[in-house]
Amino acid sequence: QVQLVESGGGLVQPGGSLRLSCAASGSIFRIYAMGWYRQAPGKQREFVAVITSGGSTNSADSVKGRFTISRNNAKNTVYLQMNSLKPEDTAVYYCHAEIRPYGKIYEYDYWGQGTQVTVSS
Repeated sequence: QVQLVESGGGLVQPGGSLRLSCAASGSIFRIYAMGWYRQAPGKQREFVAVITSGGSTNSADSVKGRFTISRNNAKNTVYLQMNSLKPEDTAVYYCHAEIRPYGKIYEYDYWGQGTQVTVSS
């Protein structure tokens, strides 16, 4: 069994900061890319940022310069540092990872349960 558990969401004022964490646990042989997606009310889930096992990153234009993705491979954890938050960043943020479990020859997509981020004064 493999699971992703997020933490760090909450309510923050515009211009504020939050740091999300997502820890992968279970029968993990290898973790490939890890990333974050978000879904605002009434909208489709959208890509936020991704980081490869080697540390290469990419992010959506809407968050470039404000959000930073990083990971600690020893802890199987990915982070999303969110600065200069705007009301339009309000959404449920989901962690995603491509993981090869022990005993399997392919990697699979895994998702966290989501954590709410609300940016409001």
